[in-house]
Amino acid sequence: MRRLLACLLLLLAWPLAAAERVVSLAPSLSEIMLELDAGDLLVGLLDGGERPAALAHVPSVGRYGQLEMETLLGLEPDLVLLAPGSVPPAQQEQLRRLGFNVQAVAPRSLAQLGEAFEQIGQRIGRPEQGRQLAARFRQGLGELRQRYRREQPVTVLYQVWHKPLYTIGGGQIISDALEVCGARNAFAELRQPAPQIGVEAVLARDPQVILGGTRAELDIWKAWPQLYAVRRGQVWEVPDKGLERPSFQMLGALEQLCRVLAKAR
Repeated sequence: MRRLLACLLLLLAWPLAAAERVVSLAPSLSEIMLELDAGDLLVGLLDGGERPAALAHVPSVGRYGQLEMETLLGLEPDLVLLAPGSVPPAQQEQLRRLGFNVQAVAPRSLAQLGEAFEQIGQRIGRPEQGRQLAARFRQGLGELRQRYRREQPVTVLYQVWHKPLYTIGGGQIISDALEVCGARNAFAELRQPAPQIGVEAVLARDPQVILGGTRAELDIWKAWPQLYAVRRGQVWEVPDKGLERPSFQMLGALEQLCRVLAKAR
């Protein structure tokens, strides 16, 4: 019995073999693979938006929210990376039932994103690249925090969509990003990633800045001139959509956001 227990403990402690055939089921995870200099390990990816040129040759396994299971099976990956929202829950469960090695990556904060670089790097046999990427990311965040710190944070409505009206909750990584820029999410107390809200709630909070995807989406606020952000002309488009893809490139998108918010009065 002791010998059996010792063998089991040894197996548990034994490091997992580095993955050599990886399928990425989210654009952000495909970007992380490139940032880890591991694009050569990708044998399939889920499409969602424009692909990086370096991945133009990689076979598709479907589009965001629509995984082609048979195609994925044919690729025989030894690691499947997914973001929880990229694949329906039923297909996520099916992947696990079929015996795929699935790693879900769902950073809800910038600190967790840095940890994800290290975890993925370890899993694909690139631990040093993962550590270096995480270190550069944390250093960049620290510099932005110091440069854009405010004694009184600017309150921001981050508009995800306008019909109906959706924003971000406090458990969303973009909410954490706002704090780096000396700002505060006006709906930080809501824990859903993308809660639906009403105009009345926005009027009650009266944010100093309103951010959104396009000018057309933001034009709804012209009907509410009593809002501080509207009176001050602080209704702006999000400067870089990279904020919505949690990978290392988010650091550059975050710097652009900080520059925009630095103009807020």
